[in-house]
This record gives sequence, C-alpha cells and structure tokens, in this order.
Amino acid sequence: MRERFLFGYDPFVLPFTLGMVFIVLYLLIGSIRIIIALDKQERMLLLKSMNPRQLIITAKDVFVDCLLHIKIFKRNLLLGYMHFSIAFGWFMIILVGHLEVILYTPQRNGVLYYPVFFRYFVMETQQTLRGAFFFFLMDLFLLMILSGIALAIFKRFRSMALGMRRTTKLKLGDRFALYSLWAIFPLRLLAESFTANISGGSFLTKSINHLVHGFVTNPDNALPIWWSYSIALGVFLFSLPFSRYMHIPTEIILIFLRNAGIKATSFRNGYAESEIYSCSRCGICIDACPMGVNRGDIKFSSVYTIRLLRRREDPSEGAEKCLMCNKCVEVCPVGINSTRLKLLYRQSINDSGQHNFSYLSTIKERESYGKVLYYAGCMTHLTPVIYRSLFNILDKAGVDYTFMDKDGSVCCGRPLMLSGDMKGARELIENNKRVIKASGCKTLLLSCPICYKIFKEEYQLDGIEVVHHSVFINKLLKSGQIKIKKGIETYVYHDPCELGRGTGIYEQPRELLSVAGTLKESPEERGESICCGGSLGSLTMPADKRRKITEHSLDILNTNNPDIVATACPLCMRTFSPLNYKSETADIAQIISKNLI
Repeated sequence: MRERFLFGYDPFVLPFTLGMVFIVLYLLIGSIRIIIALDKQERMLLLKSMNPRQLIITAKDVFVDCLLHIKIFKRNLLLGYMHFSIAFGWFMIILVGHLEVILYTPQRNGVLYYPVFFRYFVMETQQTLRGAFFFFLMDLFLLMILSGIALAIFKRFRSMALGMRRTTKLKLGDRFALYSLWAIFPLRLLAESFTANISGGSFLTKSINHLVHGFVTNPDNALPIWWSYSIALGVFLFSLPFSRYMHIPTEIILIFLRNAGIKATSFRNGYAESEIYSCSRCGICIDACPMGVNRGDIKFSSVYTIRLLRRREDPSEGAEKCLMCNKCVEVCPVGINSTRLKLLYRQSINDSGQHNFSYLSTIKERESYGKVLYYAGCMTHLTPVIYRSLFNILDKAGVDYTFMDKDGSVCCGRPLMLSGDMKGARELIENNKRVIKASGCKTLLLSCPICYKIFKEEYQLDGIEVVHHSVFINKLLKSGQIKIKKGIETYVYHDPCELGRGTGIYEQPRELLSVAGTLKESPEERGESICCGGSLGSLTMPADKRRKITEHSLDILNTNNPDIVATACPLCMRTFSPLNYKSETADIAQIISKNLI
C-alpha cells in the first residue's frame, strides 16, 4: 500500500479515466458538429457573446439553472432540493478536490484522476493534516448528495409524493446511467470511510471507519470498494450520451447558445440539437400538458416528441397533434422551446405555399380617419358581440377609429404559420401590411390574441403601435377617458395561451376586472393557465378530445364558483360558452362595456 503514496497511481483509476476521456471527446465532437451546423451569422453571434460581460451573465445562468435549479425550486421544494443537492453537491466535491490537489500536492496538478481519488493516494499524517476544514466540507457535500439520491430513489417509486403525477419510462441507456449514478456516492462514502484512518476524514467518514475498522484491519481490503467506485463512475460516463442524463453537460452548451441570441432554425441541427440533448425527460411538462386529460394522448406530449427527435425517429404524431399552447415551454426547467421544434418540423413537411391568393390584390386600402385602426380578424368576426362592445367603449372614450376589415376579414396568417405553411402566411402578411401602412394609422388595435401575437412579432410595422384591446381599454381607464362602476359580480380570468404565455400580458385584464367587480383566483393561471381546447395549433386532434380538455379547463376555472369566466380571446370565449354550465362566459370588452358609467 505504501507504493500508492510514492507513485500516486493504481490500476483501479482506469475505468473512471477511460470514461472521462470518452465523454470529453464525445462532447468536443458534438460541440463542433453543433457549431458547424450554425450559419455564418449565428457563429458571429456566438463569437461576439464571448466577451467578459456576457461570459459573466452566462456563468450566472449556468450556476442558477444547472447547479441551484431555482426554476424547479419555485415549482416544488422537495423536487428542487433533490436536483440541487445532487448537482451542487457534486460540483462542490469536484471543486474542493481540485483545491486539495493545488494546496497539498501541487506536483499532481493536471492528473485527471487525482482530485477524484485524492483520499486514496494521500496520507493524512504526511500532507493533509491542515486540511480538516476540507475533510468537513467533503463529508458535508457527500451527505447532501446522498440525501438527494435517497429522494431520487423514492421519487422513482412514489413520484406523487414529490408533486409529479407522471414520470417518463426509462430506456436501457437511462437504466445504466441511473443505477450507476445511484451507486457512485454510496460507494464513495464506503471507500473514503475505509481509508479515513489513513487519508483523513470528518464526521461522516470517520464515524463509519470506526464501525468497520474492527473487521477490516488491513487497509488493502478497501481496494475492492475503490475499484467499485471507479467502475460506477466509468459506467456512468460511458452511458451518459445514450441516456437522459446527457442534459447535464449539454445544458451548459445550450445556455451559451441561447445567451448569444441564437434560435432554432431547423427541428434537427444546430441549436435544435443542443435543445434535444438538453432535455432531461424529467416529466414536469407531462403533468402540464393539456393533452394529458385524454389518457392515450400523453404519449404525444413534448418530452416524448423530443425523445423521438433524439433517436431520429418520426415525431409527426406528437408534432401535429400538439395544441401549441406553450405550457410545456413555460414549465420546462431547462427552457427548451419544444413548441418551436414542433413548428419547425411542420414547416419541413407543410411549407408548400400552394394557395391561390390572387384575390388579395383586389382588396382596397382603407384610409384611417382616426389614429386608431381596428382589425377584428376571423375569430372576432365569428363573435361580433366582442367588437360591438369594444366600439361602445371607444365611442364613450371619444376615440377616432376605423374598422379595417368591416366588410370581411383577411386572415392574419397565424393559422397558416401554425400549420407550418410559412409561404402562405407571408403572402397574407404582406397584403395586410400594405393595407395597414396605407391607412396612415398610428395604432393598430386587435381583440384577438392570435392576431395580436403575429402582428406584434412578424409584421414589423415600424412607427405603428400594435395593442391588444385589454391593454388599450386599461389605458383608457387610467387616463380617465372612461369610468367603470364596480358591480357585485365575481370573476375568474382565463389567460389565453397566445396573450399570456405568448406575449406576456397578464396584469392589464386583471386590473380591469378588479375595477368592474371582485376577481377570484384560479388554481392554474398566468403562465400555467390551461388551454381552452379550441386552439388552432393542433392539426389532428378530434372534437371529442378537444371537448374533454375544454371541460377540464372549465372545471379548474369554476373551482372558486365565480359568476363569470372572463377571457380576452374570441376563440376561448367561443370554445367555453357552449360547455360552461356552472357560470357565464364573457370577453373582457363585454364586461367593461356593460359597466361603463
């Protein structure tokens, strides 16, 4: 055993060392592939992001998202602690191990395995007597990791106790990685405990050493445990690329690319590749997905679609059935934009642009006599009570406005875009843009969040304010142009997907409802509001399954027995109204119009 102190080497380090070399090479090749797949402009963005200020921001994001797991903590304390304890604890053990090498055995700096097996190669009496503080830290972080591993094992069999109704099923690669991960730290505890009387230890490892010292009198008997620890590390590293745990290193790459301002332009290569491999398949998005109401459809949720993309299998069913409500993106602790990946897949098969839009050239431009141009859009034309109520409010406020599509609506292009037909959408966008610009308006007013999102993001109407009617009415109220009486009605507000998660408008509708009556909370609201079921996003979901989603959403909204379910979307209103037997359904414009003084 003395030779290990003299030479600092033992064959048991080989499994770990080989695994480490393998995973480093794998990540290096994978990173090069991702960078090569980026276009020239994206590579320039990545290069520009490598400045000191941006690197500090990225380092902070890596620390918060990959080590502290703040996003998961906010959702569930136990689940957050489980991820935090393993990730942060492991990071700190690696960090402290390297500090020990730098301080006590600087001649071993750069030896790959040395910081990991420091306790095996260094005798306490010779070099680390002053390291009692490091011993304590190592035992403390090891205990933290072990508590997280215990929670992870418990979660695998009792996920409901940690707030998760469903978890993903493990594949073969996942099982190798998971079981080796579960083994790594108990084996490390045993290995360091067996040699704690020689290489040092603290409250955890020395206590165990006292227990086992009586029947393990020869320290060489500890060698099989160190071999087991090294093998567990090696198995984990070799199985990492073929498992869900590949997200551990690739999430760092994803954060670098995201912070550089890069987005996915393909459902498979470049940035998309880093998103696909960063998915931990934690299952949080499964519980959030409205398709889970229909038991058989949960297999089409985002986590399974991403898994198919990773395995280079056909993701069409999940990509086309998806409601594109973006709730999976909202709750994803990694920030993977799975909705965009599905949309890019749709574009790859549906971007034909084979429509006859020749009639668009015959649509006359309408001069805006006021500064406000109102665009109803298809869905608001199907729910005319909304624009009639809005016009009553505008008239009361003395707003000069022009009804752009009074004689019939030309689609905004968003439904075509959601189907993947970008060419057809662009034709509609260019036509509408021509009409809007020719009007001379300063404000484009919309009552449909679907229209609002695409006008805001795709039309590039420089010099024209694009505003949703809930925000515009709120401005009228705050400026004193309208006054509202407070009624006795109680309201619950349903956040439309495209208005809330899509564009970040949450507060203005609530402010209006709080003035008009009493606003009650919904168990699922704001970013976690559930889709109404009528979404234009799904290309293949049948009516009966949509109905179940609608009924489920209404059950949630009616939890606190409101008089009225209020929304700010004509599609949501049209979807809810026929099935809402427990209360009324109304658009926010109707409510405010009714309560005008």
